[in-house]
Amino acid sequence: MEKFTRLSAVAAPLALANVDTDMIIPARYMKALTRTRLGEHLFRELRYHADGTERGDFVLNRSPCRNARILIADRNFACGSSREHAVWALTDFGFRCIIAPSFGDIFASNARKNGLLLIRLTGDLCAVLRQHVESAPSALVTVDLEVCRIDFAPGRTIDFDIDPADRRVLMEGLDDIGRTLRHADAIARFEDAS
Repeated sequence: MEKFTRLSAVAAPLALANVDTDMIIPARYMKALTRTRLGEHLFRELRYHADGTERGDFVLNRSPCRNARILIADRNFACGSSREHAVWALTDFGFRCIIAPSFGDIFASNARKNGLLLIRLTGDLCAVLRQHVESAPSALVTVDLEVCRIDFAPGRTIDFDIDPADRRVLMEGLDDIGRTLRHADAIARFEDAS
C-alpha cells in the first residue's frame, strides 16, 4: 500500500449528502475481481448520460477536477452496502483523500485498509473548503497527515483529528497483511513454543 504523508493536489467539490456506495459504483460494474478500470465507472449515473456521453455539468468531467486527488464531499458519504469496490473505484480514479462530515462505517474501514485517507470535518468547514475550490478550481489543497492540517489558501489552514492507529497505518503504508507481518518475530516465537 502506498504511504500517505503529505499530498498537494487539486480538490473536487461534491456537495451531495447521503451519497451511497451504489452511486459511487453501481453493482453492475463490480463483476471484475481486480481493482483496475473501476475508476471509469465512478459516479457512473452522475458522470454520464444513458448513451455513455459525459455530462458536462458534473464536476469530475470538468478541468482541472478530472485530475483531482482530493474529494470534498458532504455528510454521510459512502453509506449503504459494504462494497469494497467503492473504495477501489475512488482510488483507481486517483483519489487519495476524501473530506466529509461523516462516512459510512464499513466504507471507512475499507478505506483505511486500502490507503484512502478519510478526514472528518464539520459541515460548515467542508462548505468553506468547497466554496474555496469552486472559486479557485486550479488552486492546490495540501493535506499534511504528519501534522494533521489542511492548507487551502495563503494563511488559511484547518486542523483535523484522526485515530492514531489509522494515521500510523496510512503513514507507514500498511495493509492488514503488512500490519500482521510487523509481528512476524513474535508469531515465530509463539509457533516455536507450541
